[in-house]
Amino acid sequence: MSKQMEAHYQAELKLKLTEVEKRMSAEQERKVSEERDKLKRLAEEQVSARMKSLEKENEERKAENLDLKKKEVALMRKEAALKEKQEEMQLDIDRKMLERQEEIETKARAKAEQGFELEKTKLLKQIDDNKKLAEEMKRKAEQGSMQLQGESMEIAIEKLLGESYPFDNIDEVPKGIRGADCVQTVINSFQQACGSIVYESKNTKAFGGDWIDKLKQDQLACKADIAVLVTQTYPKGMDRFGEKDGVWICGFQELKSLSFVLRQMLIKTQAVKSSEENKGDKMELLYSYFTSNEFKQNVKRIVENYDKMFEQLNREKKAMTKLWAEREGQIWVVQENLAALFGKIKGIAGKEMGEVDILELPGKENE
Repeated sequence: MSKQMEAHYQAELKLKLTEVEKRMSAEQERKVSEERDKLKRLAEEQVSARMKSLEKENEERKAENLDLKKKEVALMRKEAALKEKQEEMQLDIDRKMLERQEEIETKARAKAEQGFELEKTKLLKQIDDNKKLAEEMKRKAEQGSMQLQGESMEIAIEKLLGESYPFDNIDEVPKGIRGADCVQTVINSFQQACGSIVYESKNTKAFGGDWIDKLKQDQLACKADIAVLVTQTYPKGMDRFGEKDGVWICGFQELKSLSFVLRQMLIKTQAVKSSEENKGDKMELLYSYFTSNEFKQNVKRIVENYDKMFEQLNREKKAMTKLWAEREGQIWVVQENLAALFGKIKGIAGKEMGEVDILELPGKENE
């Protein structure tokens, strides 16, 4: 009986042990499952937190990039505005420099035109005299340059008359003999002597009070029809060429136009003489006409119109030169801006943008 009970107790104990083991195994599985779920939730929370962190970081980077792009655009705009302002300032400086240069050139050209021929002849005369008469010029250096200036003026007058009227006789009055500087004998197309014009040159700062009387005496000695006094200074009451006490007074720049008018008058007078030969009354009429105010006014009008035409031609030349220079400057500015714009765009676009042959260096294709 005891063995049966013992076997029974053992079987019951074994059964209980089996139940306990089952309970413990279920509890362990439950705990493992709970721990697994807990670890899974923790991992998911960490992944979610990491994703949120990454998303936030990405948003921050996007905001920073956008801010940088905005700053870059603003900087580019400021750079473009600064460059445009610099270009405007440079254009303004160039314009002022051109205006100043044009003003200086105009004044210099006007001054040079007034004394160019005279100074040129004077310089050539000085060089020639320095070569031929070196010792004599040393001895006379203290006597001043008044005589040299007078000789230079005389040579310039003779050269101008000789080049303008190659068929006329231009005779020089010998040095040291009382008389004018040169005498022009007017020759018409029929090779006839139509009369003569005597010229006297003065190159001083003040107009001499006895110049007119002396030139009129020289005119009588030379038997000239007309007397012309070429001077740098005018008598009181005159600011340009004109007739005074029977003598024509003009500057060197007006000599060519005045001599042309006087020469034509002598040629026309000779034609009248030839057609009305042996008629003394006509000579008196011609003399009266030459000494009349009408003759003087006609000569003045002709010379004034000649000078106005010459001045108008010079103004037109200056205006066209200025216009061409302005257009050339504008074209260069457009070319430079176009090249700079193309280079800027190409620097951004890279190799995807094609080449423009006219903006490339020569020989680039061979390289």
